[in-house]
Amino acid sequence: MKHRLGGPAWECASGRVVRSHAVAMVALTVTLMLAVLAPSAWSQKKSKKDKPPLEGQPMPELPIPESDKIDTAIGEMLGAFQLGDIEEMHKHYADNATFVSGAFEPPLVGWQNYVTSYQRQRAAFPGMQIIRRNTVVYPHGDVAWVAYQWEFVAMYNGKPYNARGQTTLVLNKIDGKWTIVYNHTSQICENRGAAASTQPVSPAPAQNPPATVPPKPGS
Repeated sequence: MKHRLGGPAWECASGRVVRSHAVAMVALTVTLMLAVLAPSAWSQKKSKKDKPPLEGQPMPELPIPESDKIDTAIGEMLGAFQLGDIEEMHKHYADNATFVSGAFEPPLVGWQNYVTSYQRQRAAFPGMQIIRRNTVVYPHGDVAWVAYQWEFVAMYNGKPYNARGQTTLVLNKIDGKWTIVYNHTSQICENRGAAASTQPVSPAPAQNPPATVPPKPGS
């Protein structure tokens, strides 16, 4: 009786011991796996987050406002105007651009007609410099208009010469590039009495120069 009772009792206890030991081993294994995998997953996640951009890989370009693009184009045009770089100037003007000055004369139509007058006047005003101020840009779709003040400084017949005025430009966006199609530049005539009429008319920033070389001051 004891053997029969003891046998099943022993077997039951042994079974519980075996099962308890198996459960403990599984729990330990899972714990060890989590302990090993968790730091690896965290490391991978952190490395992906903190990974710097590849060396030499270009950064994405930020969009540039159209008004800034136009202002830059005008600066480049005026820089070429001062240097006498006709090819660079032409990059910013349409072939059929119109040039209007403050003089009572017909406008110049076409880039080549303007270049002829510009070259003639540049020879009369060596060392020309232009200071641009108070530029206002109004982009509207593929069309924009610009207004700014300028001061022109150069030599004329070996003597310092300066002039001031205002310019209005109309630009058209052609093939993604802002191009000047209309230029109205007027020189401000200071109220100097009879002396004002003796002042030569400067070519000014991309203005329509007079057809003839200006008279000498005092003549």
